[in-house]
This record gives sequence, C-alpha cells and structure tokens, in this order.
Amino acid sequence: MRTTTPEEPVFVGNGVEETAELRTTSIATVTRWLLDERPDLVIPEGSRLILYFLRTTKYDIDKAKRKLMTFLNNRQKLTEWFKDRDPFRPEIQELLDIGVFLPLQQKDAQNRQVVIIRTAAHDPEKHKQDDVFKVDKMILDLLMYLDETVSINGVVAIFDMQGVTLGHALQLTPSMIKKSVESWENYPCKPKLLEFVNVPVHVNVVLNVFRSFMSQKMRERVIISRKSSSLDQSVTLPLELGGNGESYYELSEHWKQTVQDNASFFAKMEENVFHL
Repeated sequence: MRTTTPEEPVFVGNGVEETAELRTTSIATVTRWLLDERPDLVIPEGSRLILYFLRTTKYDIDKAKRKLMTFLNNRQKLTEWFKDRDPFRPEIQELLDIGVFLPLQQKDAQNRQVVIIRTAAHDPEKHKQDDVFKVDKMILDLLMYLDETVSINGVVAIFDMQGVTLGHALQLTPSMIKKSVESWENYPCKPKLLEFVNVPVHVNVVLNVFRSFMSQKMRERVIISRKSSSLDQSVTLPLELGGNGESYYELSEHWKQTVQDNASFFAKMEENVFHL
C-alpha cells in the first residue's frame, strides 16, 4: 500500500521542519518555475516528484530546481535506462530472477531504506549493463512510489561485489560510470551511504573512477570493505552477507512479483515521469 503524506511535521535534516504550509508554498513556487521553463510538461494532481526534491534538498528551492531539471533531462536523454520498462520483457525478467537490485523489507536503525546492489550477479557476456541499470532504476522508482518515507530518511546502498570479474569491470566504461554517479546524485531519495563490500583488490581502479566523478559530499559517504558490511548491527542482513534475514533468492522472488504487480505504474511513468 502506498503511504500518504503525514499530517504532523516532518524533519528533513539540518533542523528543517516540513510543515503543511511550507510544503504547499514551496511546491507551488517550484511548479510555477518549472512550467515557465518547460510549458510542455503536465503535472498531474497528486504528483509527489517535486515534494521529493524539496525534501532531498532540505527545502533549498534553488538546489531543488537544479536537481529536478537534471533529473528530468536525464530521463529524456538516457533512453537506454528509462524507456521500454515493461517488467515482462525477457531481458528484464532475467535480471529480476537474478536479483541485481534488492531492497530489504526492514529499514535500518535510522529508518533508512537499505538496498543491496549485486554488481556481479549478472553474466557480462549475456546481459547488458544498461539493462542492469534499467532494472535498478525501475525498482528505485517503485520504492519511492510505494513508500514516501524514502524521500525523508534516505537510502543506504550496499554494493556486494562478490564474484566480480574483469568482464564486469569492462562493462563499466568511464562514461557509463559518470552517468551512473550523476543519476544517483540527482535522484530524490537521499543516498546516505554507499558501501562496497566483498571488494577484491583488482577492482580498486574501477572504484577510484567512481569516486572521481562524485561530489566531495558523496565521496565522504563511501565505505569500501573487503569483508562484510558495517551495517550488521543496525539491520538484519541477508544470509549471503552474514546475517539471518531473507536470502537473495527470497528477496528476488518478492521484488519480481512486486514489480510485475505494478506494471501499470511503469507504463504511466514512462508516459509522464510526474506520475511518481
């Protein structure tokens, strides 16, 4: 079930309190600006996209505008990630079965959404990296649609690099890494921590390229570990990460079904991103 905007004040960080009045006036301000800039846009009543950007930027109007415009431009430009997102397409079905992007069903101790990104789960000779990113973004969009607290408390991403090969590394060209980093930094979901675990020494070069494209703030949120996650005390991790939570297989089954059940959402969002 989709959550609704709480009536009580919401704290979005840095002491900023989101009240009904602040929410209404700020959304109106950004909406007027956006329709002046992009009169072609249609913003349905009840859309939460602008609200999410306001929360992500702690109600810094100018910053929200910049991030929102970058987000919209990326959606139009990166058709390889944001078009043809029918969950029943064979290439998407395969990646859903594999479980390349797995949100945990339990939040961490700070009520943040934890997602497991299995960077080496797919076969680089069979699966396109662009399709992997497409599935990642599909599930991330669906998370924000189903649970708006993600826009308040943020996301913690654990990149499990177990089994990564040269073939996986070669898929991640500098241009693709740059697109990925820019997308993460301009998504309205507050990436709080990017933790790379089970990292073999030979992929440090790729990780250094990732960091070179990150803002200073994002670089400070990166943790690299050759072993387990530092989050094992704040959330129940999957079996494969040393916890006693649901296995990758169980999480994959859950998210495949959830994505399929929401096929109409992806169709609407592809037609108009403001259906989020």
